[in-house]
Amino acid sequence: MHQPYPGPPPKKGGALKWILGGIALLAIIALTVVLTITLSGHDNNGNGSAGGNTASGSDAEFASANDTGPITIITEDPSCAAWSPVVNTLSDNSKRNGWSERNASVPASAWSPEQRRQFQEVGDAMRAATDQVEPLIKVTTHRVMCQLYEQFIAYTSAYVDKIPTYTEPDNALARTSAQASNTLTAICDAITYRSAASRAPLVPAAPSPANVAAVSGASNPERFLTSPDPVCPDWVAAADQFESDTADWRQVTNVNIPISEWTPEQKAATDAVLPLMRQSADTMENLGQRSENPVFHDFAQLAAQYRRAYAQALPTYSKADRYLYDVGIIPVGMIRRACEAAG
Repeated sequence: MHQPYPGPPPKKGGALKWILGGIALLAIIALTVVLTITLSGHDNNGNGSAGGNTASGSDAEFASANDTGPITIITEDPSCAAWSPVVNTLSDNSKRNGWSERNASVPASAWSPEQRRQFQEVGDAMRAATDQVEPLIKVTTHRVMCQLYEQFIAYTSAYVDKIPTYTEPDNALARTSAQASNTLTAICDAITYRSAASRAPLVPAAPSPANVAAVSGASNPERFLTSPDPVCPDWVAAADQFESDTADWRQVTNVNIPISEWTPEQKAATDAVLPLMRQSADTMENLGQRSENPVFHDFAQLAAQYRRAYAQALPTYSKADRYLYDVGIIPVGMIRRACEAAG
């Protein structure tokens, strides 16, 4: 079903979704900020991971305050309406000045005046974006969405800080930020096109987390990985294995073809990949449970649950189900790039 992978055809603003925003975002927030909410905090727990900081604000400020159970398929979220115009605006900005086509291997010391201007302009837009996304942390009713907004802010800010002395390894910060952004967009698309609501009842409940990330409330949230998690090497190996195991299936399938139009070859390839997909979801969940980092755990469980939902959808596949696949695959890359950025 998928061509190309790992996501749907680009919409306005392109496949790489960032975030800027303006009056439309602020108007929507004004209507929704009356909600109460919590979550996704960060502290140093001794291994460079995000743990349980004391919140700078009351739990009552956060609409996700009561979301302490396992990660589920998200069928509605009040922050999505605000997220969409903002992410499209930042994407447009990065494409318009050419930053999205940059050569990431060139260090700041070798930039031309035009390249320096390009990076500085996008850096300013990114900084403005993080300011405008901050209210969504309080609006969302789901802690994993709260975590994704926080990590978008954390990795975007870290990347902007590196621009004056940029070297190629700093690009992992931008890639982590972009994949946090893309995950948020895919979750909201799955809500909008109803694939989340259609498939959520088919997905078994995941185990409850042993440790839930505490409320942060910080204006400058910390990256969830500031040093490598011991699980990182196994996570990368599992991601590579899934890519290899599903290569033939991805070669013959197309996201835009519903099951009623599949060829016998496509049906056979899908039948063969289903057990691999379910097994990979179990692997991701198990790796998340091995990590002592509660945000790592939640992102792993998010990917696992959506991959299970996609596997359940395949026997009756419709084009809207492609967004489930995206949420099952993009956070895998996000964690991988966060591991890379952590060194």
